Amino acid sequence: MSENHLSPRPVTGFMLAAFTIFIWGVTFVCTKSLLNDFSALEILVVRFVLAYVSLWILCPHALHLARKRDELLFFAAGLCGVTVYQFLENAAILFTSASNVSIIVAICPIFTALTAQIFLHEKHITPFFVTGFLIAITGVALVSFNGAAAFHFSPKGDLMALAAAVSWGFYSLFVSKINALGCRNLAATRRIFFYALLCMIPLVLFGALSPEVRENQSFCVIFDAAVNAERFARPINWLNLLFLGVAASALCFAAWNVACRVLGTVRATVGIYLIPVVTIIFAYFVLGEKITLMGTFGAVFTICGLFVSGIERKKRS
Repeated sequence: MSENHLSPRPVTGFMLAAFTIFIWGVTFVCTKSLLNDFSALEILVVRFVLAYVSLWILCPHALHLARKRDELLFFAAGLCGVTVYQFLENAAILFTSASNVSIIVAICPIFTALTAQIFLHEKHITPFFVTGFLIAITGVALVSFNGAAAFHFSPKGDLMALAAAVSWGFYSLFVSKINALGCRNLAATRRIFFYALLCMIPLVLFGALSPEVRENQSFCVIFDAAVNAERFARPINWLNLLFLGVAASALCFAAWNVACRVLGTVRATVGIYLIPVVTIIFAYFVLGEKITLMGTFGAVFTICGLFVSGIERKKRS
C-alpha cells in the first residue's frame, strides 16, 4: 500500500532528519559502554533483533511487492546500511579513537552524492557542495578533537571507518530506489532489517564456532549461559540495548527513510555532519565532559558547512 498520498511537507523531513541525527549522535556513547561487556558483533545482532521485533509491533502488516526482483533492493540495503556499516563502525571504535571514527564516518555525504551522481545521474557535486563539505569536515575534526592533541592514524580502525562511510553511500542509493516503490515505510524498514539479520548469520556462526576469534572483541559470540546471565542482568546494558534497538534503529531508520524521500537522499545525508556536534553536547550535559574553544569553533564551522552544502546553483535561463 502506498504512502505517497500522504505527501509530507519539507518541514516534516527536516524534523525527522533532526530527530534522527540527535539520536544517532548519542549512540556512540551507548556503544562505547556496551563494548565493556559485549563484542561489536553481539551488539549489532541484539540491536537489530530488538529493532525488527519493534517494527512488527508498530506495523503488524506484511509487505507485498509488485515485482519479486525488488527484493534485491531490500537485501542490498540491509547488507550495506546495516550489516556492513554498523558492524564496521562498531568494530572501528575498538581499533582507533571514537574521534577518528566520528570524523571519518562524517564523510558519508560525499559518498552518497557520488553514488547518486554516478548511478542515478543526479547532479549533486557542485562547487557549493564541495566547499560546504570542506568547511563541515574541518568543523567535524575540531569538534572531535575538542582539545585533544591530534588525529592519531590507526590503519586498521580508520580503514574500517572509511569502508563504513562508503557502504552508507550505497545504502543511500538503495533507499532512494526503495522509496520510489511507494511501500509502507515501517514495513519497508522491517524488510531491510530482515535481510540484514540474515546477512549476520554467517558472521555469528563464524564468531561462535571459530577458535581463532573466540577472544576477539569484534567477532566473538558467547553462548555461555552464566556469562550471558551476568551481562544481561545489568540494567544499564538493557537500557543501552533498548535505546540502540528501538530508538536508534527501528524509529530512526524509518524516520530517516521518510526524510530521504521528502528532502532527497543527498540533501538529508549532509545532516550527518552534525552527529559529532550532538555527541559532544550530549557528553557535556550527561557525562560532564568539557567543551573547549576548539569544539565551539568546530560546531560553528560544521553548521556553516551544512548550509553552504545546501546552496543550489542558479539555473541558466
